[in-house]
Amino acid sequence: MEYRYNIVKDDFINAGKVSSQIKQLLKQLGIEADILRNIAIACYEAEINTVIHSSGGEAVLSIEPDYIQLEFIDVGPGISDIEKALMPGFSTASEVARSYGFGAGMGLANIKRVSDGFDITSNSTGTHLTLRFEVTS
Repeated sequence: MEYRYNIVKDDFINAGKVSSQIKQLLKQLGIEADILRNIAIACYEAEINTVIHSSGGEAVLSIEPDYIQLEFIDVGPGISDIEKALMPGFSTASEVARSYGFGAGMGLANIKRVSDGFDITSNSTGTHLTLRFEVTS
């Protein structure tokens, strides 16, 4: 099964709704609580990063028998230094994002910590983040 969700640039009022919808769907499907918690954390952080740092994009949820995959695909400007962006506390968030309480610089570090699989590529046209979570049958 595959589900697609649109994420809008600078939409701080609705930021987090995609991750809430995904969490609710996975909960209804009976995903274990500890796995669901990790997916919710990663999904929220990735959604917020898309809202703050990109020109918009989408989240793609794929549900397979043995794993759940989340992809976040956004449009520019990309991450110039992924290694630096993975460092806890590093942030390039705008003052507007910070005024909403976002941009502490923990997003990518938290995502990587809670994911079973983590792959990120980025260039000047956008970022593609793929996350994998193993599920038990």
